[in-house]
Amino acid sequence: MALAFLEEMFGLAGRTAVVVGGTGVLGGALAEGLARAGAFVVVAGRGADRGAARVDAIKAAGGDATFVSVDAVDRESVKALLEATLHATGRVDVLVNCAGVNSSVPYLEIADDDFAKVLDTNLKSTHLGCQIFGGHMAEHGGGAILNIGSVSADKPLSKVFAYSASKAAVVNYTKNVARELAPRGVRVNVLCPGFFPAEQNRKILSPERTATIMSQTPMNRFGEPQELVGATILLCAPGAGSFITGAEVYVDGGFTGMRL
Repeated sequence: MALAFLEEMFGLAGRTAVVVGGTGVLGGALAEGLARAGAFVVVAGRGADRGAARVDAIKAAGGDATFVSVDAVDRESVKALLEATLHATGRVDVLVNCAGVNSSVPYLEIADDDFAKVLDTNLKSTHLGCQIFGGHMAEHGGGAILNIGSVSADKPLSKVFAYSASKAAVVNYTKNVARELAPRGVRVNVLCPGFFPAEQNRKILSPERTATIMSQTPMNRFGEPQELVGATILLCAPGAGSFITGAEVYVDGGFTGMRL
């Protein structure tokens, strides 16, 4: 009985989940988690080799997935991703917008191109995913969209000015789109990770900066990518998450709860 209840609440069997940025560390963990919950997962990204490796890992764990190449900041490419998903499975139930990039250039040295790249990758990709996939979901019975924010949306972080600005915008954008699409059965939420060391942020984690972060993180450690999976499934599952939209969920070891 307990297993049946958990399946009813959190199961994704028979559903299709698209993870844009699924070739990355955090996106890959979310893709694997959604597959373990029963979804067929479309791993979308630029790196074909990493995408194939992620698909292999999902299949080795008993799930099912495919890789589709996408340029997340190009409208036609995102449209093609939707069409490829529909061709493969005939449906799309979940979209996770996890494409992201960072920059650690000192504030007074940030070049226009660098600033624009961060905003495009983090914000424009979210917009395109929400608009294109959300429009399809609104016309075909609803669905769930999960955008990826950051603790920097709540507490602006030094050394990552463009990144912090982009993630604050993603949170605001998510709430606006949630209001727009809720009457048409599409739920839109934003997951805000704390410090999960990955390719894009390891270069700014000096010993001094790490010590500062730990001093403001009650759990006194970094997060592990799989620790984002539970919140992801909650926000994407049609059972447990059925009345959750426009939510801003932090998984950060208590970092945003600290006020020094």
